[in-house]
Amino acid sequence: MASRYTLPIGFGASPGPNGKDNIMRVWFITGASRGFGALIAEAALKAGDAVVATARDPPTVTARLGTHERLLATRLDVTSEAEAHEAAGQAVKAFGRIDILVNNAGYGLLGAIEEASQAETQKLFGTNVFGLLGVTRAVLPHMRRQRSGHIINISSVGGYTGYPGWGVYGATKFAVEGLSEALAGEVAPLGIKVTVVEPGFFRTNFLDESSLSRTAMQIEDYSESVGKTRAHAADFNGGQRGDPRKLAQAFLKLADARTPPLRLPLGSDTVERIEAKNAFVAKELAEWRTVATSTDFSSDSA
Repeated sequence: MASRYTLPIGFGASPGPNGKDNIMRVWFITGASRGFGALIAEAALKAGDAVVATARDPPTVTARLGTHERLLATRLDVTSEAEAHEAAGQAVKAFGRIDILVNNAGYGLLGAIEEASQAETQKLFGTNVFGLLGVTRAVLPHMRRQRSGHIINISSVGGYTGYPGWGVYGATKFAVEGLSEALAGEVAPLGIKVTVVEPGFFRTNFLDESSLSRTAMQIEDYSESVGKTRAHAADFNGGQRGDPRKLAQAFLKLADARTPPLRLPLGSDTVERIEAKNAFVAKELAEWRTVATSTDFSSDSA
């Protein structure tokens, strides 16, 4: 297959003692025209890697990142698996392989579970879950052929612990967590690694209207729970703890790791929420252990 570059033998191999073998890696990043996707793409290019940056409107990628011989901006609406296969094929034709897939494309939905309509819910899952699956299915045949690669799925702190008002959105990210965990076991014998990244709140456009949808319906009975979340989201925007540029650097460290983690929480707020949930689950399990284990078959069972 023709390639824009002559790639050395062992391209994309495990990093050396300093973290990287000084071999150009190829990143495939969805939703790369803004937010996390654009920042990760920018950091990868500065590190000397090649980037396939996808977006529904490719000119928005070059408007954000400029033009570069190691940058391929290509169209991809992640809800179209046919487009995902086309984009993956273009990536391999241009650079010879795909080493790192970053499933970044997605958006949020703010509203109570009862307020979220079937159409709103299906659309959200179509992008955040089914879109991620479609892109992964398009890239995996190339990684399997290489017997190498790293799939990085972007989840959220909301994919580890639930929040009022973020239930449906969190459900998509809980799905990403479960899919990533199973996928890691499936592809490990093939030399492919999987990491699910759990960012907390970062100062990006996630809480802006461009990335966050709100349910059309609002039910007054939820004013004390979801209503407070809506007000907090509006007031909180611009004051998030997380620095997006530091997140992009964390992705480079993740890509350099010889043994990357299955889960990588990013942000002190995520770490706090994970620790609090783990403590809550451990306490609840201890309180209900007798009931939980009482349902096993025993010698007294009829």
